[in-house]
Parts: sequence; structure tokens; C-alpha cells
Amino acid sequence: MTLRFSAAALLALTLATPAAARDAVSQERQRATVEKLVSFGTRHSLSSATDPRRGIGAARTWVAGEFAKLSRDCGGCIATERLSRRFTGPRAPDGVVIEDVLGVQRGTDPNRYVIVGAHIDSRVTDVMNVTSDAPGANDDASGVALVLEAARLLHRERFRANIVYVAFSGEEQGLWGATLLAETARARGWQVDAMLNNDIVGNSLGQGGVVNDRYVRVFSEGIRASESLSEAIERRGLGGEDDGPSRALAKMIGGVATTLPGGFGVFVDRRPDRFGRGGDHEPFLKQGYPAVRFSVAAENWDRQHQDVRTENGRVYADTIEGMDFGYLAKVTAINVATIARLAAAPAAPASAAISGALSYDTKVSWAPVEGAARYKVYWRRADAAAWSDSREATGTTLEVAGVPVDDHFFGVAAIGADGAESLVTFAGRERK
Repeated sequence: MTLRFSAAALLALTLATPAAARDAVSQERQRATVEKLVSFGTRHSLSSATDPRRGIGAARTWVAGEFAKLSRDCGGCIATERLSRRFTGPRAPDGVVIEDVLGVQRGTDPNRYVIVGAHIDSRVTDVMNVTSDAPGANDDASGVALVLEAARLLHRERFRANIVYVAFSGEEQGLWGATLLAETARARGWQVDAMLNNDIVGNSLGQGGVVNDRYVRVFSEGIRASESLSEAIERRGLGGEDDGPSRALAKMIGGVATTLPGGFGVFVDRRPDRFGRGGDHEPFLKQGYPAVRFSVAAENWDRQHQDVRTENGRVYADTIEGMDFGYLAKVTAINVATIARLAAAPAAPASAAISGALSYDTKVSWAPVEGAARYKVYWRRADAAAWSDSREATGTTLEVAGVPVDDHFFGVAAIGADGAESLVTFAGRERK
């Protein structure tokens, strides 16, 4: 079956062209993708890079081939790139070449990028076991299936920002593939507007029979990993802990979900990742890029990092039988709508500021954004988490009368001529 949305509904949601909405997320395609990835036996990062049928090399080549097919379908709209670097660490003491497979969909702005990624590698109980079957159906063939489905649905469209669809290697060895791309993006001078990491996004049945098919968790940092001590101190003084770029991205994703039919929501989890654990968005956070992680509402740890076996009637295996493709389709739809909105919109203002001490009025100012037709100034009381009020402006300043700066937070988004809206930039202290 497919997860169907009317063209009008998706158009209103994404502000893309009608052609972008003519397809729906296909559970059949995503199942076929997961089955194909599982068929490579193991995708351990230290497994064979040259065997044409088994190991991570064969899996990466297949994903590259899928990007190439899409590119042929749209006259070369997607450029396939294979980034590689040798890494050495405790989980690869002799070193290993880590390779990321990228499909880059060119936008009209050569500098702006939206990245959606998932890790292609898999493992069993012993992280150094490179020979046993490691199906990795949900962790993380589900994420790779989401990435490929997003590319299939969006590749014919032309957006402002470039879209990078990526399958990372080396996640289980130490987030190496994500580190490679994040550092490459910095070295190439990319302006990364958002990075969406999808890791374990395909099940609704959790540990102990817990079922949760109502929402997906989206993890985001508050205080930025890339901030200096002085910047963190300033953010604390302004009360902006809940309004960094990654948190703004998570909140926007939550808003996107509310516009989709079906009542499937987003749990904005206010920490960078699950307690004590990490994922492929973290190297992007270290580079200062807005990045979040999508992960299922109910994890099943018997189906993560396990040797395939049954003990006393209890199944331990990350196999396709433990997946819910209806759930995966809903998470995919949120990703697709988010990517389309961000890629269609102008960039967020590089900075915004407020002034109005000893006053009941607040002046908001912000940096101009190329391609913005107008701006939207948001505000809320300082005891609230969600923006409650807004006003549009065509210039780069706005006086908000009767709203004292002491008791309110402010932010600014850029809006294109087609109505596509950027992330909200939190307004800090005015610079003299």
C-alpha cells in the first residue's frame, strides 16, 4: 500500500510544485529497499568492500546505482559522489576505509545545502564480528530506505537549496562517515541549513510488547556543541537555551507534522540524543550546523545489535519481521515535507537582535536575506515554549508595541515570494 496525500495537501504543506506531490510514500518500495540491503548478509564497515554480493562494498555500490537511476530519470539532476577516508580507532585498530555514498540534487543557490542521511553499516552483538549475518533491517536499513524514498519523491523538482541524500558508513565504529561528510562540508564552505539524521525509524512494537505508532521522536540540542564558553554564557544570559538552530529545526518539524493528515506527530525530545547515546547528526553539531535525529517512539533492544538467534522462545534479531512499514512511511512523509519546505525557502537570517530595556515596547532587527520577499517576526511569553504571536515586515526592523522585552522571546524567519518560510533565528542582544 501507499501512504496517500492529495496533491493539494502536500503542495500547501511543502510549497513545492504539484509534480512534487504526484507520488506518495510507497511502503512497497521501502520494503524492497530494506530486503535488498538485508540480502547483502552483513554491512559491517570492516566487511568486504570488493565482494559483489556480500558485505558493505556491495551495499554501497547498490545505493550509488539507485542514485544513478534517479539521475537518468531526470536528465542528470542528481550527482553521485563517493567520499572516502581511512580511519583508525578501537573498533578498527588496523584502520579501515570509510566511504559515504551521496546523491546531490542541485538547487539554484550553489552555497546552501539541506542534508538527509542514514547509516548503511550494520553489526551484531560483538562489534568486531565482521563475518556473521548482520541484517540491520531497522538499524539502519530503515533510514536508508527513507533517504532513497525521499530522493525518489523529490528528485524531479528544482529547489533553492541543494539537497544531499547520503548513506553513511562507519556509524557503529564511531560516527566516522558522518564525521567525514561534516568536515567535508566545512572544508568546501557549504552553508548547511539543516541536517536530518534518520536512525532506527521503522518499528512501532517496542521492548516488552510496548506499542507506540502515534509519533516519532526528534532529538535536538539546546546549548550548541559548537558554541564557545563566552557564547554559551551569553545564551544563558538571554534565556535562549530552547531556541538554538537545531531546536528551531525540531520545532519546525513538529509544526510540519501537524499539517499532515493522519494524526501522526512529533515528540520534540529536548536533548541531543537518547540518554547516554549518540548518532550521525552529532558531527554536524560540532561543526555548528543545525542537525536533529529521528528515532522511533518505542525502541526494541532485542532487535538492535544482536546475533540472530532465539533463546527460550525470545527472538533476538534485527530482521525485517520486526518492522512496521506503515510507521516508516509516516516518518518518511514528515522528512519529505520538511526537506521540501527548507529547500524551497530562503535561508534563515544570519542574525537577529532585540532592544527595549526599560520599555514596554520591543524593537526587533535582523540581517537581510537574499531572495526574501518579506520576513515574519515571532514572539512568545518567556514562560512558553512555542511561538504564540507573529507579524510580517518587508524591511529589516519592526517595532512591537506593548510587548516588553523583559518578559518575551523573539525570533525572525525569512519568507520567499512563493510563501516558503525559513527556520526561525532567535533574536539576541543588539550589537552596538
